[in-house]
Amino acid sequence: MARERLVVVGNGMAGARLVEDLVARGATERLDIVVFGDEHHGGYNRILLSDVLAGGRDALDCVTHPIGWYAEHGVRLHVGVRVLGIDRKQRVVHAGNGVLERYDHLVLATGSNAFLPPLERLRLDDGALRPGAFVFRTLDDVDAILDAASRVRTAAVIGGGLLGLEAARGLRGRGLDVHVVHLMKHLMEVQLDANAGRMLRRAIEALGVQVHLESVTVGVLGEPAVEGLLFADGTTLGCELLVVAAGIRPNVQLATDAGLYVERGVVVGDDLRTDDPSVYAVGECAQHRGITYGLVAPLWEQVSALADRLAGVRPDAVYLGSLTSTKLKVAGVELSVMGQRDGGEDDEVVTFAEPSRGVYRKLVVRDGALVGAILLGDTSCAPDLVRAFESGAPLPDDRVELLRAPARSTAVDLPDDAQICNCNGVSKGRLVAAVRGGARSLGALCAATRAGTGCGTCKKDVEAILEAVAGGAVAEDPSRHWYVPGVPLSKPELVAAVREKGLRSVSAVFAALSPGGREDAASKPGLASLLRTIWGADYEDERDARFVNDRVHANIQNDGTFSVIPRIYGGVTSPQQLRTIADVAEKHGARMVKITGGQRIDLLGFRKEQLPAIWRDLGMPSGHAYTKAFRTCKTCVGTEFCRYGVGDSTALGIAIERRFQGVESPAKLKLATAGCPRNCSEATTKDIGAVAVEGGRWEIYVGGAAGSRVRKGDVLCVADSHDEVLRVMGRFMQHYRENARFGERTYDYVERVGLDRLKRLLVDDEEGECARLDAEMQRSVDAYVDPWREADAPAHPTQFAPALDAVPVLLRLRRAAGER
Repeated sequence: MARERLVVVGNGMAGARLVEDLVARGATERLDIVVFGDEHHGGYNRILLSDVLAGGRDALDCVTHPIGWYAEHGVRLHVGVRVLGIDRKQRVVHAGNGVLERYDHLVLATGSNAFLPPLERLRLDDGALRPGAFVFRTLDDVDAILDAASRVRTAAVIGGGLLGLEAARGLRGRGLDVHVVHLMKHLMEVQLDANAGRMLRRAIEALGVQVHLESVTVGVLGEPAVEGLLFADGTTLGCELLVVAAGIRPNVQLATDAGLYVERGVVVGDDLRTDDPSVYAVGECAQHRGITYGLVAPLWEQVSALADRLAGVRPDAVYLGSLTSTKLKVAGVELSVMGQRDGGEDDEVVTFAEPSRGVYRKLVVRDGALVGAILLGDTSCAPDLVRAFESGAPLPDDRVELLRAPARSTAVDLPDDAQICNCNGVSKGRLVAAVRGGARSLGALCAATRAGTGCGTCKKDVEAILEAVAGGAVAEDPSRHWYVPGVPLSKPELVAAVREKGLRSVSAVFAALSPGGREDAASKPGLASLLRTIWGADYEDERDARFVNDRVHANIQNDGTFSVIPRIYGGVTSPQQLRTIADVAEKHGARMVKITGGQRIDLLGFRKEQLPAIWRDLGMPSGHAYTKAFRTCKTCVGTEFCRYGVGDSTALGIAIERRFQGVESPAKLKLATAGCPRNCSEATTKDIGAVAVEGGRWEIYVGGAAGSRVRKGDVLCVADSHDEVLRVMGRFMQHYRENARFGERTYDYVERVGLDRLKRLLVDDEEGECARLDAEMQRSVDAYVDPWREADAPAHPTQFAPALDAVPVLLRLRRAAGER
C-alpha cells in the first residue's frame, strides 16, 4: 500500500514534538513526512531562550532536534524555507525557492508572532524594526540582542509579562541598566492578582531592574537607531537597546489566506481538524473550544492526541481541552499558577502572605474544590495543589493549613501518580521506573523521560527522586560546558588560563588546571589540538597526547593496518605522479588502491613499520586524511574545460590547498570550489565553499554538510578575487579554530553562533578583529611543516615500530575516545 503524504508546516515546539511522537509511534511506515521550518535551525526549546540571554545556557543546550535528526528518522525537513500558500483544492503547499509539496494530510503548527504595538517610529520605512529595537521570540532574536547588548549600557523592555521580565533579567545579568515599562497597574496581570504583582515587583527591583507601571509608550526616539522612549504624558526614558515583549498573537495568516475558518486562532474540533477534513492545527496557532493556549503542557496534549490519530495507534483519539497549571521561575523567583486568578461572588478566596520573605499564596475554592491558585516565592506546596486542582477532589476543611505548609516535604514523598514535570507530563512513577531501568545520572534520567527538558524548574525534584531511588549508585554528569572532561573549565576560561600561565604542553595544563593535577587520557587529544592552535610553532608536542592516527600520520583501519593518502593539489596530477603511486602500491603490497570522494588516491593495507619507506618513495606531501584539520579542497574543471564555467575553480582550489594544508582545527574541514552555480563539486555542502558567479566574483559558503547530516551552507559574503576568497576563508577558519568546541563541525558552529553575527565580525569587522584573525592564520601557515619529514627522522625510536599485540588495544582506545 502506498504511503500517504503528511506535511507539517512549522518546526517550532509543537511541530517538532508532533514529528517526534509520530516517529516514536512508527508512523514513518505508513506516512511520508515532510516538515517546513522557516528558521535556519532544527527544533529547539523556546522556554530556555531566557537562560541563553542571561548567559546560564549555551544556544546548543536548547536544541531538541538537530537538523540531522530528521533525515536519520526518515523525515524530510525544508529548513529555512517559508510556506507562502496552500492550494486546498489541489492539496499542494507552495513555499519559498519554488518548493512544492503535495499532501494527503496537512498540519498547521505555525505558532505565534510577537505583538508589536503601534508605536511611532518603531519601524523604518521598509517595515523593519529600527536599529536597536528587537523582539524576543527566537534563537536569532537572542543572538541579535546579545550582539547589541555588548555595545550599550542602557536597555528598556516594553512588557511586564513573563517574556518581558525574563528579557529584563537576562540583560541585567549582562551588566546593563534595565528598565521594564508596563501598561498595566501590576506585573504579569494575566497570571497574578494585584497583591502578587506588587510582591513580584519588589523582587524584580531587588535585582536592580527599574519598573515603570501604568506607562503608555507612544513612540521611539532616536535617528537612525533607538535612543529612548516617549510616553503619553510627554515624559521620556533614555535607552540604547529596546526589547518589545508586549505579548504574542497566533500566527494565522497562512490559514486565513487559505480560506480556513479563523477567529483568534485556527478553529479546530476535538479531533484537531479544521473545517477542511484534510487540514489539522496544533499549538499556539490553534483555537479549541474558544481557547488558544500559550503553555507547553496543553500543546503536548494536543500533539499526543493528533500523533495517535495520524499514526493509527488510536484513530479515534480526541483532545478535550486542558486544565492549565504551570510552574515557572520568573527572573529567579519561583511561581506556580493554575486555573482562575480571581474568585467569583460565591467562591472562597484564601490567602497567605509573608512580605518579608517574598512569599504569597492564594487559593480559589468553588463548591469545596480547588479551581485556581497562585503560589509566589515558595512553591513547595504546589504538587499537592496541582493534584487537587486536576482531580477536582474535595479539599480539607482547614484550607489555611494547605497554604501554611505542604502536606509532604519533598517530591520523594509524593505518590507515584503525582506529576513532577508539568511541561512534559512526567509522573514520579515514570521517573522511578527509569532510574530502576538504568538511568543513574540526572542527564540520563532527563533524556529517558523528558523531565526537566522544558522550563527546567522541576530538575530539583527530579534529582531528589533520582538520589532517593538510586542511593549511592547515582552517576555524576560531566559538565557539558567543559572543553574537555578532565579540566573543569569552559573553552574561553581554558584559553585564558593557558595564555596567562604560559602552558605550552598538555602535561603542563593538567598539572596546573586539573583537579589534583591528574591527567585524563580522553582529554589529551582535545587539549593538544587547542594548544597547537594557541601557540603554533611554540607548542611543546607530547606524542602521547595524540590519537594514534596523529602519531603516525595515517588512518588506522579495522584490521590494524594503515592507509596512505598523498596530497594531489586540486585533484590535478601528472603521469609521473601516477606512475610513482602505482610503483609504491606495487612495491609495498597495497591491498587496495582507491580513488576517494575527495579526488585523492587512497592506498590501503600497510603495516605501521612500512609507512616511512612508503612516504620516502612517494616524495609527495601528506594529504592530512587522518587528523582534525583542513583536509582537501574538491574542485571542478571550471573555466579550463567546462562550457558553463565562469571562474577558474581549479587554480583557486590549488591555491586553497597550498595555503591551508595541515592547518589544525577543532574538527576536520572539507572545502570545495565550483566554477559556476551548477555546483558540480558540491561546494555549497562543504564546511567552506566558493562558487563562481558572473563578473569574476565568488560566493563564499560556510557551514555546509553532506555526510550523516545534510545542510546547505550559508553565504558569508561575495568576494571579488581569489586573494579575497583566501583571506575571508582564512578569517572564518581562524575564528572557528578559536571559538568552536573540540569536535564541533562548522555546520553546528555556524548555527550556534549565527550567520548574521559572523558577517558582522568577519566581513563588516564591527569589532575590529579581522586584522588580528588574518595575522593569526598567517602565523599558522608560516609554521606549517610536512609531518612526513618524520619518515627520515622519527620523533621517537618506537614511533613506527611493529604494533604487535598493541593494535587491538589502540583500536579500543580509539573507539572509546570517539575518533572518526
